[in-house]
Amino acid sequence: MAKITRAGVTFPPDLLKDFDEIIGKMGYESRSKAIQDAVRLFVSERKWLQEEEDTSQTGIILMVYDHDARGLENVLTDAQHHHSTLISSTLHIHISERDCLEAIAVKGKAHEIRELSDELATKRGVKILKTVIVTI
Repeated sequence: MAKITRAGVTFPPDLLKDFDEIIGKMGYESRSKAIQDAVRLFVSERKWLQEEEDTSQTGIILMVYDHDARGLENVLTDAQHHHSTLISSTLHIHISERDCLEAIAVKGKAHEIRELSDELATKRGVKILKTVIVTI
C-alpha cells in the first residue's frame, strides 16, 4: 500500500459548512476521503490540459445550446462531421422548448479534442460547454 502524506487545509467557515453538509448527505464517513475524491476530480479535470499535445485522451463534451439560434444546428453538425474521427458517440436531449443538451463522447489527441471543444464553445447560441477528460 502506498504511503499516506498528511496535509493541512484551511477553509472559509461557510465553505466548510457547505462541504460538511454535502458530504454528510452523500454518506462520507470522513472529510479526508471526501477531500481526496475532490482533489482527484480536480486533477483529472485539469491534468489533460498539461499533457503532451499528441497524448491520447478520452472524455465527454457536454453542451447546452439554444436550438432556435439561427443556423446553429447546421454549424454544430458540420463541426462534428469535420472532427468525426474523434467522436465515438453523441446523445441529444431536449431540455425545454428551446434548449438542448448534447453529450459528445470523444477519444483522440489532446490538442484535437481541445480544438473541437473550443470550436463548439465559441458558436453563437451555445450557452454552456464543459469538457471532461478522464485521466487515470
